[in-house]
Amino acid sequence: MTKIDQHREICEKLNKVYTAKNKDYGDSFSEGFQEYGLIMPAIRLEDKVRRYKQLIKQDAEVKDESIIDTLLDLANYSIMTIIEIENKDKE
Repeated sequence: MTKIDQHREICEKLNKVYTAKNKDYGDSFSEGFQEYGLIMPAIRLEDKVRRYKQLIKQDAEVKDESIIDTLLDLANYSIMTIIEIENKDKE
């Protein structure tokens, strides 16, 4: 498998995770962005970066979020922020 194929698979996984979480939580990210602006995604991204830093230092006690899960969340939060910025610019 090439790196391009791996990238495609990861992007497809990102979309599946995004779809599932949006179904579970509703569009809470967009609602938070509308209320608080760019500071809200900055806080969420920072929380995930802190989680990543902690996970690389020691094994997690909470086993349901791996380093890969955390990185996927970072990617999705980044994409969701871009969507909100682009949608705001269209208004």
